[in-house]
Amino acid sequence: MIAQRLFTSWERAILILSIAPLLGSGCSRDRGNAKSPAAVVSSDARGEHFYRTSFPQIENPISESGVWVGGSSAGASIRAGGSLWSRGRLWGNVQTNHSVAYGVDEPTEFGDPTAILAGSWGPTQSVTATVHINNVPMGGCCHEVELRLRTTITSRSITGYEAYCSVMSDNQYCHIARWNGPNGSYWNFETGSSATYLAEGDVITATATGTNPTVIILYKNRRKILEAKDTGAAGGGFGAFGPWISGGPGIGFYDNHDRNWESFGFSSFSATDSSRPAILRQMGLP
Repeated sequence: MIAQRLFTSWERAILILSIAPLLGSGCSRDRGNAKSPAAVVSSDARGEHFYRTSFPQIENPISESGVWVGGSSAGASIRAGGSLWSRGRLWGNVQTNHSVAYGVDEPTEFGDPTAILAGSWGPTQSVTATVHINNVPMGGCCHEVELRLRTTITSRSITGYEAYCSVMSDNQYCHIARWNGPNGSYWNFETGSSATYLAEGDVITATATGTNPTVIILYKNRRKILEAKDTGAAGGGFGAFGPWISGGPGIGFYDNHDRNWESFGFSSFSATDSSRPAILRQMGLP
């Protein structure tokens, strides 16, 4: 797994918060307008992590003091599906612009811009993000925002789970997918169907629990809309993979139509590996 362990004490988190205003983004063009702090990172006595950010810096790709790993970290390969014009890269990265995270590029047909939190995360994960729309995409397919769970980036491979929704009012859908590793190898494996989409200000949450089966649940504005159970079975025209029981949370995007990445993204993000997912606490459920 490409990562260093996230902060393991409240003291380290406090230190980060103290120096965050002094640490400009490496590619920032306007440090004077950067918000502070960039993120809240902590780990409690049980070793459970919590991360929150509103993407206050200008970074391409997103780093926030090194806690994010980008999709391009999987490397490049012409044989694995990369192209010469993208220098063989298989997956894209995510960038930020003071208040929103959105895709950089999509070097292959299914090379979704991806950013995963580094570190050793527990398998019970909850990820929440707020949708921001600059211009509602219309016509053609597809424009999507994605939450990632139990995701691992290694050489020429990304494994894990993805809960995602369209941001197009004229093309409504949500799905839960298993990423099998090779570029382009994924399976939408939710039960039921969800003809809905995400608009400005909508909040999307996804949780991962269990080992075999692994259970992934997707919520829109605290309302459950989809569920998927992974036993490692073959599906989607691909072989048996998973179930994935390790990896980190993160975000991603998809736009195979016009590449207007700044049209949509996330304005806030939080993740935890608490044994009791955040969405359940918010809803007052056990």
